[in-house]
Amino acid sequence: MWEWQVFTGKVQVLYLHQYFVARSGTAGWRSYEFSRYLVRKGHTVTVVSGCSEWSGLTLPAGQKRTVLSVDGIEVRLLGVPYSQRMSMRRRLGAFAGFMLGACRDSGRVPRPDVVFATSTPLTIAVPGMWAAWRWHCPFVFEVRDLWPAAPIELGVLKNPLLIAAARALERLAYRRAAHVVALSPGMKDGIVAAGVPAEKVTVIPNASDVELFRVPPEVGAKFRAEQGDLGRRPWLVYTGTFGRVNRVDWVVRLAEHVARLAPEVAFVFYGSGSEREPTAALARERGLLDRTVFFRDPLPRVELPKVLSAATVLSSFAQDLPVMRTNSANKFFDAFAAGKPVVINYGGWQAQILEREGAGLALPHADLEGAARRLVAALRDLDWLARAAAASARLGDTEFNRARLAAKLEEVLQRAVAAGRGN
Repeated sequence: MWEWQVFTGKVQVLYLHQYFVARSGTAGWRSYEFSRYLVRKGHTVTVVSGCSEWSGLTLPAGQKRTVLSVDGIEVRLLGVPYSQRMSMRRRLGAFAGFMLGACRDSGRVPRPDVVFATSTPLTIAVPGMWAAWRWHCPFVFEVRDLWPAAPIELGVLKNPLLIAAARALERLAYRRAAHVVALSPGMKDGIVAAGVPAEKVTVIPNASDVELFRVPPEVGAKFRAEQGDLGRRPWLVYTGTFGRVNRVDWVVRLAEHVARLAPEVAFVFYGSGSEREPTAALARERGLLDRTVFFRDPLPRVELPKVLSAATVLSSFAQDLPVMRTNSANKFFDAFAAGKPVVINYGGWQAQILEREGAGLALPHADLEGAARRLVAALRDLDWLARAAAASARLGDTEFNRARLAAKLEEVLQRAVAAGRGN
């Protein structure tokens, strides 16, 4: 039973995340920033992670694991690689390899007061539950995507035995967790629908890193000036992964319609992933590549502020599936941090925020022509762009401010420790 009391002392946290990303990495920093916040508050954080392609962390040559100090965070890095370019079989192998390695290393860390495991993948729950049993401490489970619902809806997970096993692991993880953190209201609804009491689930969405992304306009203007003729055009910027979830090929089809209405609009993509080359091939086939659609290599996250500052609007895209309407994409909250309007192509809670606050556009996924007309009208409306940018900045400063959300996680962990010590 969850008890609403807080352990006010300092906490030793074992933080399990297969895709931990350091400040030099190219993906979201949620685990890094939350860990850094906890360390600044006097807590001790030990992270167990693998070697993803975007982590910004590397193992010394010839070693299978190492221990690093990253801004006061102890990171136990395991030599289990992961990449979006892997086949599903290799990904499953990476999940299994990290699960076993994390179980082993979780028994070698300083005794934790609480174990915090963040998915995806769902297999992170296994070392989380094992470490909590090993150290006789509470287990807090964070759900970043509704697994296995997401891979099932995406058609990635098809084997009936694997689906049954994943569903059984999901139910077990929820049952064993002292508390569950969900990244969106829709995820909380899915967790509650799986039988978890609502009071056992706290929503802590992804955060807006205002400290990093809120830069003077001159930063973006300077970057634009370095881009030649492209720098004088309106930009829709996408930064992130080209994967099956994102379906950035939809944006290329949108760009084709936009080009007929407003050929000056540029779609600028920064990122990598398994779908980048097919997406670029589609742009080339439609005669858009390097004319209205531009592909750039991914940048370390610390270099993204100049790109976001240069953008006219930022964007986040996903497949049109019910489970995607529950997502909590970093790109969406980075736009608030940068104080830029954000354009998405899916419904759900993020679309509701944009409608409520006027911070951007939720384009109709099934109507490319209508979506193109709405986007062009917005890009040509300077008053709308200014109002949307101001609304976006307000959200980054308040509702989705990183420090506010990190403090909320700190409270969840302390309450878990207090409840555990009271039993």
